[in-house]
Order: sequence, then C-alpha cells, then structure tokens
Amino acid sequence: MPKRTKKAVVNDEDNEDVAEAKPASKKQKKEPAEGAKPAKTPKGKKEKEENGDGDGDTPALKKVPSVDVSGMDFTSDAKTEDGRAWNVKIASWNINGIRAWMSKDGTSYIKAEAPDVMCLQETKCDTSKIPAECKIEGYTAHWLAGDKEGYSGVGMYTKTKPINVTYGIDVSKHDNEGRVITAEFEKYYVVTAYVPNSGRGLPRLDYRTKEWDADFIKYLKDLDAKKPVIMCGDLNVAHLDIDLKNPKTNKKTAGFTPQEREGFTNLLNEGFVDTYRKLYPDKEAAYTFWAYFMNNRAKDCGWRLDYFVISERLTKDLCDSVIRKHVMGSDHCPVVLYMNL
Repeated sequence: MPKRTKKAVVNDEDNEDVAEAKPASKKQKKEPAEGAKPAKTPKGKKEKEENGDGDGDTPALKKVPSVDVSGMDFTSDAKTEDGRAWNVKIASWNINGIRAWMSKDGTSYIKAEAPDVMCLQETKCDTSKIPAECKIEGYTAHWLAGDKEGYSGVGMYTKTKPINVTYGIDVSKHDNEGRVITAEFEKYYVVTAYVPNSGRGLPRLDYRTKEWDADFIKYLKDLDAKKPVIMCGDLNVAHLDIDLKNPKTNKKTAGFTPQEREGFTNLLNEGFVDTYRKLYPDKEAAYTFWAYFMNNRAKDCGWRLDYFVISERLTKDLCDSVIRKHVMGSDHCPVVLYMNL
C-alpha cells in the first residue's frame, strides 16, 4: 500500500471517483439533530472543530448548499498603499471532504475565482483516491494525505509551475497527519496549512500549543530567512475576541483557549502579519467558519479560523484580504489574498 504522505499530482494519477464515505454509526449517534442544541454546547460553539479535527467526525455536507457562484463578482481593483495594482491572487478554503465538496460542484468556485494559487484544507482523502473530476484546466494539483484514511489532508492548485514543492515540515510526528504543502516561487513561498485542533475536551491542547506551534513557527522562520512567506489555511484559532460571535462562552473551547491565542500571537511576534486584521482591525462579523447546528450560518454566528499570514516585509505589497462568506459548499468559506509581487 503506498505511503500516504507522498505527493500525488492529479494529472498523473489514475484516480477513482468514489462517493464520500459516511461516518461510522457510532459517530452518527453523536451527531445532534438538526435544529437541536447538543447538551452543554454554548451558542456559537465550534462543535465541528472539537470533534478531533473534524476529520471523519463531522456531519455530512447534506446540510450545506451546493456551490453556486452564478451572479457573484470576484473582480477587484485593489491596490497597495502606494497605488500599485494587484497582480497575484491566492485563495484558500477548508472544503471539509473533497469528495463531498466535488458532489456540490466545488471546482466551479475555483474556475470563477481564477486564483494564481488555490489552497485546500481538510481534503479527507488518500491521494490515490482523489476524484478525476478534480482536474482543472490550466492548473497543476499537488496533494498530501496523512497516514490515517479520511483524516486531515491538504491540496494546492498552481497556474505557474513552482520551483519546488515540499510536503510536511520535516518533523515526522506532525507530518504523518498530512497538514502542510509548501510551493516555492521565484520571489516567495506559499505555504498552506491545516493546523491541528485541540479537540473536544482539549485532549490535544498540549500537543498543539507546545509541540506543533513551536515547530511550525520555526519552519516558517527558516523559510522566511530565504525569501518572504505567504502562509494560508485553516489555522484553528480565533485570535481576538472580535474574531468570533460569542467569545465569553468559548474561553475553554478548542480554538479560543488562551494558549492557542498566545501561540498565534507568538507567530506574529516573529515577523509575520495577519493580513485581514492589518487592513480591517475593527471589522466585526468577519467569520470564515459556522458550525452546522442551530442554523448558525444563516444567523452569522461564526468564527474566523481561516487566514492569510505574510512576512512583515511583504506588507508594502499587500493589496487586499477578502472573505468570501457568501460562497457555500462547506462549513468554511474561501478567503482570498491580493498582492503586488
């Protein structure tokens, strides 16, 4: 059986189109009834993210509308502070299962957005089973899966062939979960990451904050010493109170513990910038994730978990950082970065 931490380029794989696997019956019994609030779950709580990363434990996407980008305008005239128009667009999206996402016409968003680089998280699919329909004309796809089937996983589409593509952060205890792809371009690196979740009851909090955060920051700093870094993905943290609907009831919830928030602060203190808050420091209701239960998306009761973080020296080249909150197809929405590089 091939090792699942190896890359797989869609164009070169004999992939089979398979249906999204259903969660085991044991997990299904834990799923709250639609419209009912689970016991001891505060309003706005990030239920999906507490279920051990969400991988294999999230409700199926039956509750999420299909991707429909008809009538949406993805054009932009964004410029840098000194008036330079954007010439690079990068998008990122936690799709919560690539096979379910494909069944909802997920690639139609990529075709409409037309980014130079498209990053995906939580693909939940072995690289040998990526549906053939994921192939998109004009792009090369790069995939990484963890050792555990149906768990985690990331992908990246690129229009321009990277100088090099690497998989993981060269630390085996992290890399067996399939969380990071890095593409090197002439002037910068693009890193997409699906950061580990501390889990319901916080069983992985120490691992996340004391091991992963430290090693990931070191990895990014090592890259930054060579050339600037653009890092994006589901970072599984709402950094500030403004970054979720109900901060008071979620102080001990995965993604909003003091330790996780401090870990993100530590990253920024190492010479990196949260692009959205750089441009929109006081913008409220800027969410990228909405839990399935209690009709949270319709009520806009969400969390900002998806980010673009850049090397501080790229701030002068920043044009815009956008949240596509009206794009459906997952419990997360896409985020988009415009740069002049």
